[in-house]
Amino acid sequence: MTATKPTARPQVPHFSSGPCAKRPGWTPEKLKDAALGRSHRAKVGKAKLKLAIELTREVLEVPAGYRIGIVPASDTGAVEMALWSLLGPRPVTTIAWESFGEGWVSDIVKELKLKDVTKLQAGYGELPDLSKVDPNSDVVFTWNGTTSGVRVPNADWIKADREGLTICDATSAAFAQKLDWAKLDVVTFSWQKALGGEAAHGMLVLSPRAVARLESYTPAWPLPKIFRMTKGGKLNEGIFEGETINTPSMLCVEDYLDALGWAKSVGGLNALIARADANTKVLADWKARTPWVDFLATDASIRSNTSVCLKVIDPAITALSPDAQADFAKKLVAAVEKEGAGYDFAHYRDAPAGLRIWCGATVEAKDVEILTQWIDWAFAEMKSSLAKAA
Repeated sequence: MTATKPTARPQVPHFSSGPCAKRPGWTPEKLKDAALGRSHRAKVGKAKLKLAIELTREVLEVPAGYRIGIVPASDTGAVEMALWSLLGPRPVTTIAWESFGEGWVSDIVKELKLKDVTKLQAGYGELPDLSKVDPNSDVVFTWNGTTSGVRVPNADWIKADREGLTICDATSAAFAQKLDWAKLDVVTFSWQKALGGEAAHGMLVLSPRAVARLESYTPAWPLPKIFRMTKGGKLNEGIFEGETINTPSMLCVEDYLDALGWAKSVGGLNALIARADANTKVLADWKARTPWVDFLATDASIRSNTSVCLKVIDPAITALSPDAQADFAKKLVAAVEKEGAGYDFAHYRDAPAGLRIWCGATVEAKDVEILTQWIDWAFAEMKSSLAKAA
């Protein structure tokens, strides 16, 4: 098996699923107006933080009654704030089909030590039976499974008259997929995912129902300062107006503002979704003409348009042990990286062996197309080497 070595390279060869590619045309000079050396509590700092919240609301089309806060520790911090502050008064249903969802289950059961927990689980590439979700329970789930390439197709399975809260980790869905805000009470994401922002800052969106829970329920366990969202039994509104709990990076804030401005300039949420869909279609077209590769999520209705996961189905490779298959995938990626034609698109460490290619809106479809040519070349090279070694 041979393939011609490509001559073209992606203009931006960044295909990591986080931190993700910067928006097209980005340069460090775009951040020249950052409030560096200034307090985030000064007038200029507060104004930029508040603007970040307002633009987030505009681009994501968040309803007016929902609070949006900038919180510590990326999406992980935002999820943990929600879990530790809100869970306890009701039974909990957890939904997990990949590693991050499994992580939230572990925290709920092993750290919070909640007893009345129902776990709905599926393997990589699949989705659990969502009809089994109890609307009287609090529900914790990821909208898009970053490490499996599987997303929920919609929120129809969430009852409008539910008693419990829905807590949704949407970090690789926000800005690339439609979130049904009426069905979501807590939504979290981070800057370094779909808009290619910088790391360490999380976003926490609360519905009026979530605020009511915060103001009526006190957890049985102590809460560290960076988790506390209430004062004297009332929501600390300052958090949701740009008065962050801890010190944010004003350089990262400026970068997020730049990304949000770009998102508006290309047409807002619908345009961002269209760009991600176009990138994913490039991979779908490639898969249709490439016999050795398939999507990990074979059901197109639940397939991610951001963290697209692929598996090698060539019989010579699938006959290998799992460790050998993982080694083959890593060597394939390394061969492309050595040529400077694509970086960081190997499978997640806990996921089945294969490829994970970020297709969010900051990526260009033409770059995805060129990447597939390099993957074809690398696959042929790796398989030839495997045959010679046999």
